[in-house]
Amino acid sequence: MMRELTKLFYPESVAVVGASSAKGSVGNTILNNLKNFGGEVYAINPKYDQIEGIKCYPSILQTPAVDLAIIAVPAKLVPKVVEECGEKGIKNVVVISAGFKEAGRDGAALEKRLVEIAEKYEINVVGPNCLGIMNPEINLNATFSSVMPDYGKVAFLSQSGAFILAVAVWAKKTKFGFSKVVSLGNKAMLEEADFLEYLADDESTDAVMLYIEGVQNGKRFMKVAKRIAKKKPIVVMKAGKTESGSRAASSHTGSLAGSYNVYKAAFEQCGVVMAETVEELFDYSFALSKYRKVGDVAIITNSGGPGVMASDAVETFGLKLADLSSNTLNELRSILPRAANFYNPIDILGDADTERFLRTFDVIEKDDNVGTILAILVPVAGIDFRKVVDRIVRSSKPVFCCFTGMDEEAEDMLIRNNIPNFFDPVRAVKAISAVNKYASFEFDEVEEAIEIEVEKDKADEFIRKRAGSKYIGVEGLELLKYYGIEVAPFGIAKNADEAEEIADRIGYPVAMKVVSPEIIHKTDFGAIKLDVNKGEVKKAFYEIVSRVESYLPNVRIDGVLVQKMVKGGKEVIIGVKKDPQFGNVVMFGLGGIYVEVFKDVSFRIAPVSKKEAYEMIKNVKAYEILKGVRGEKMADIDAIAETLVRFSKLSMDYPVLEMEINPLKVFEKGCVAIDFRMVLEVRP
Repeated sequence: MMRELTKLFYPESVAVVGASSAKGSVGNTILNNLKNFGGEVYAINPKYDQIEGIKCYPSILQTPAVDLAIIAVPAKLVPKVVEECGEKGIKNVVVISAGFKEAGRDGAALEKRLVEIAEKYEINVVGPNCLGIMNPEINLNATFSSVMPDYGKVAFLSQSGAFILAVAVWAKKTKFGFSKVVSLGNKAMLEEADFLEYLADDESTDAVMLYIEGVQNGKRFMKVAKRIAKKKPIVVMKAGKTESGSRAASSHTGSLAGSYNVYKAAFEQCGVVMAETVEELFDYSFALSKYRKVGDVAIITNSGGPGVMASDAVETFGLKLADLSSNTLNELRSILPRAANFYNPIDILGDADTERFLRTFDVIEKDDNVGTILAILVPVAGIDFRKVVDRIVRSSKPVFCCFTGMDEEAEDMLIRNNIPNFFDPVRAVKAISAVNKYASFEFDEVEEAIEIEVEKDKADEFIRKRAGSKYIGVEGLELLKYYGIEVAPFGIAKNADEAEEIADRIGYPVAMKVVSPEIIHKTDFGAIKLDVNKGEVKKAFYEIVSRVESYLPNVRIDGVLVQKMVKGGKEVIIGVKKDPQFGNVVMFGLGGIYVEVFKDVSFRIAPVSKKEAYEMIKNVKAYEILKGVRGEKMADIDAIAETLVRFSKLSMDYPVLEMEINPLKVFEKGCVAIDFRMVLEVRP
């Protein structure tokens, strides 16, 4: 359900519950911040008649009508205040107070009670444990930050209130403007997706930037973000890149599919641009508030060094320098000195005056091969930045600037027109690449229906027979067959005679490995024998069992897998891990025992379509190997993609916690699963 948040951001009246006369207190700071707000402001505190010249009421029940209530009282009093807000008919509440779920069990119970009351009265709650909200457009600073940024076209949602405090000071100093600022706090009710839905139709917002540590409902976030990002770019910085403190993962997939990788995959799938640093977060957001597409880049500079740096960066960040047309080159030769560089990057030389730059800019702008212009100017006597900027703001193409030494009037002109300007040309190119990344997202693509034939009845029976079991090992190869995934011929032997019978039936040579739910990485214990030939099977069986029993005397052994040796092919891995926020995450990469060393893997949130499967394959470095190098035949990419889709389907049909095929051997035609493991969620 989409929430109505207009009066949250555009209230006509605001009440501060917990207003205080104590200088520097939260209640006093918020009240002072609201003095510049054009609407009605009411202070609520039974101890006072007035605070800071504002009439004070003993209870919010006694005020005139209120659109927005800011609550800054001790946590234990918050539920009662919210109840009164509900009785009063107030539909928007910001809870500044801390002491809720972030404070432990009692706080969590208090937060649960807060939510129950809010839901009863259909109140929108921001927080608790937050800094508040800002709308610079109407001078609404409902936070305890003493600084409010200027108005701009970028909305800012942050899970960290402290980060907003720092950003507000920086933004004011650099004149970076915001349309809305929201401190999300504990997100007891309103979360990122709710604000994104509102901002989609907010005429004051052209782009959205988020600082998040995590999302509560990953699937909803993806669905909403994909719909909104088509209209307004979303740039996200995700904090918490490391997995320290998390449990040691039992599988290759578990150790590689860390939270940060999952978020990156989710953002990619829903068309969200990801920033790795605070600098990138602001650069990308500002650029995307102005531009949606860039194309090939033309560089105009009056300084060779920065021009070279920019050219290198263009290649580094996956962009392309525009190939100037012959007409453009001829025109440049007619207006530039012979010593100038007419080719891209265009160096108009250090003695260039304003007229030379403007004439060059006009020529480059007309070239159909040019998508974006990067203008680099260092301050020399002949350059009048005001005239330069006046021309740039009227450009028909995207322009990114690296202007140093500008006067304040020229700088303000760039800011007012949302033209990005950077000191470092590499930063400028990175910002261009972010716009290019956004342009690459296919928002209009119709999601393909994933329809594959499987032997679902047989698969259900296989799982039913193992009801209550958490671990399924190589015996699960049978399950893969039911989902149309080819596996190497195999059997499971309980004794040496059975092992020999199986080997005789499937053919030599064979591979043999222990079957045990307690032994994941079998090579660590020498529990695998390869290239076992006729007459060697019984001895290999005894050696495997005795070796395991000597290392792990109490381990459970269910038998020994006897499998036809599959020669040749390239080894890849396919895995699945259940993520608490986004559900099942599918992984693909270079396989074998070195997968965790090279970490050459890609991820997608399930279910995976055929198109997404191909993207996963192309996103790993090993793709070049799969295509064939030094005369090798190309591996069957179609077969890998088909297997990814079927494996994804399997993960969606059962309560899978972790699952992987490693290795999956890929040939010029077809692919074969060699080893398999699955960890199921045991449900009561």
